[in-house]
Amino acid sequence: MAYRDVLILNNNYEPLNVCSIRRAMALILLGKAEPILESDELLRTCSGPRTAPSILKMRYLVRRPMPELRLSRHSILARDNYTCQYCGVKGKDLTIDHVVPRWTGGPHTWDNLVASCRRCNLKKGDKTPQQAHMKLNRKPKRPHYIPYLSLPLYLKAQNREEWRMYLPYFQEFAREDESRELTA
Repeated sequence: MAYRDVLILNNNYEPLNVCSIRRAMALILLGKAEPILESDELLRTCSGPRTAPSILKMRYLVRRPMPELRLSRHSILARDNYTCQYCGVKGKDLTIDHVVPRWTGGPHTWDNLVASCRRCNLKKGDKTPQQAHMKLNRKPKRPHYIPYLSLPLYLKAQNREEWRMYLPYFQEFAREDESRELTA
């Protein structure tokens, strides 16, 4: 399977970003980064075929301010693994639901927002889950900080086996097969 994304590591091996193969090749050709791991894919260049990088390490330390985990629709959906927190259906056509409705004083915070399918969101309406006779599959909470990568990008990167050893591990975002291995 051909991947077109490349994991960029800082000089101290901290994950910095995920970029396109084109940007990664530019970093290599400019001498700013060096490949650590190459994929099986071959790229055609004017100087002949070249293997595509999968992981790059910067040659110098990039100093960045500590990013803040932003509350956004994409972050809520990624935290909930694109799964409705009421019925468990997976998909991209999800909405954001306030567990305690705003009109009753429910805040717009990590602890009060969940991913919901349209059907469950309409069924719940502007009631609490108890009033609508619905139950949350998992209590919403603010995720731990993910260094430098946004939450959706971090979760996408976790799906790449060869990248996992360079990514920080957070139990709350462990894939289901990893969770079963750890508990067994």
